[in-house]
Amino acid sequence: MQQDFDLIVIGGGAAGFFTAIRCAEKNPAMRIAILEKSDKVLSKVRISGGGRCNVTHACFDPTEMVTHYPRGQKELLGPFHTFLGGDMMGWLEDHGVPTKIEADGRVFPVSDSSQSIIDCFEQCTRNMGIRVLLQCGVQQLQYRNNTWEITTGKGLFSARQVMIATGSSPAMWKLLEDMGCAIVPPVPSLFTFNIQHHLLQDLQGIAVPAAAILAILPNEVCTEGPLLITHWGLSGPAVLKASAIGAIDMHACSYRFKVTVNWTGRDPTEIHAYIDEQRRIQGGKKVSASPAWGVPKRLWERLIVLARIEGKNWSDLSTADRERWVGWLTASQLPVNGKSTFKEEFVTAGGIDLRDIRFTTMEHKHFPGLYFSGEVLNIDAITGGFNFQAAWTTAEVAANAIAFAP
Repeated sequence: MQQDFDLIVIGGGAAGFFTAIRCAEKNPAMRIAILEKSDKVLSKVRISGGGRCNVTHACFDPTEMVTHYPRGQKELLGPFHTFLGGDMMGWLEDHGVPTKIEADGRVFPVSDSSQSIIDCFEQCTRNMGIRVLLQCGVQQLQYRNNTWEITTGKGLFSARQVMIATGSSPAMWKLLEDMGCAIVPPVPSLFTFNIQHHLLQDLQGIAVPAAAILAILPNEVCTEGPLLITHWGLSGPAVLKASAIGAIDMHACSYRFKVTVNWTGRDPTEIHAYIDEQRRIQGGKKVSASPAWGVPKRLWERLIVLARIEGKNWSDLSTADRERWVGWLTASQLPVNGKSTFKEEFVTAGGIDLRDIRFTTMEHKHFPGLYFSGEVLNIDAITGGFNFQAAWTTAEVAANAIAFAP
């Protein structure tokens, strides 16, 4: 038996739920259903931010905001003028979920629990009569007589308007490609670097607050930020940002390339000036006794060994010693030999070709009544709440169009 709705949302994640809720808020008469292929909804919301849910970033200027998106930068500028982080924070506050801004700009619920967001969304769907159908995977999608027909394992559904919010689902991308949608081949983004090198050996858990890394690729990638040494290599914001920006090039070289690490985040000329000052004011003290620029003592001592200046005082450093020391501090070259998923979170670069989407409505240019939001699109960002904001914004823009469609 066929079930008819005004809007069917395919995908029970952040973008899908927010589209459905915002459509219902704008047009309470709409009959809306969410179809989710698994037995759980909002799974990515649950694990985001270590279970705290990094809902957005405290960047309130659309022009600045788009700079955090390696893919989607140009297309998101207009939508961000419609709905940005402050708007999402306001919406959550109005729905009983106050948020807070942390020192690095990330925004979390005051509860520090992703369950607050999940409870809010689920309560909204119940209050608004939005049906949520689990284990309801889509098998076929057809457009006939101005209506979309959706075949699932739980029967046939129809709606004049359909929102695709399935995230990085290879099965849905294949189904859409078979329909004639152009798909940019997906590759991983936001991952950590596998590095086996004696510099890092037994230093896992050490964090550097302000490093700079240069990934040597066809299109070189240079990023700055905190860096973490792990059991398998390097992680932290600087690495995650580099993995997002260089996702395509890194995939093309099978995640085998070199990175140059500046552990100090400072220019080499500044390091040389610092050495001159130390020679002058405490020349008789050992170099190992004076870690600087936030470099932890154990890492500082390891770099001293590699520069072959262990046991030396500042005044003992020859010109060659200084060059080696500055080289290891600011340009340690390490071989990347693979990647690892960042915790349980993952983001994919690739998806629906953005050239085929009207970003004033999020409707596909070649398929009337077919809308897209979130990561199913070829949009991705660096870590810090930016990927969620793209989901909220594209869902809001789509809801404005869907709720008031004739």
